[in-house]
Amino acid sequence: MSNPSSQNPVSKAAVWTGYVLSTLPVLFMAMSGVMKVVQPPMVVEGFAKNNISSTGVMIIGIIELLCAAIYVFPRTAVLGAVLVTGYLGGAIMVHVRAHESALLAPLILGMCAWGGLFMRDERIRSLLPLRKLR
Repeated sequence: MSNPSSQNPVSKAAVWTGYVLSTLPVLFMAMSGVMKVVQPPMVVEGFAKNNISSTGVMIIGIIELLCAAIYVFPRTAVLGAVLVTGYLGGAIMVHVRAHESALLAPLILGMCAWGGLFMRDERIRSLLPLRKLR
């Protein structure tokens, strides 16, 4: 069996770009999760418009923080990316249901999570190889 890194070599710059891309959803989700746990009035009011109680907001915040934490660690990053994708998909659905236009941010964060993981993790590059068009 050959080494995946020899099949899909990547530069140090690409790996660092992957870390930067991966940092964006983590920072956003950490900030958002903390805001949901701390529950300033504007957050509680925003969720109340969608009939979500303050207890629900707290649970959502904890889930968000857990998803981001699982994504941070290299050993669990793939599972974290799946969880982050599910969480952000739920966020998109809440915005669609509420007829809000804030759909782009969760979509971009999900793309950053997977793009960053692709650039920094050999396992993902071997599963999803990019090929040149002929």
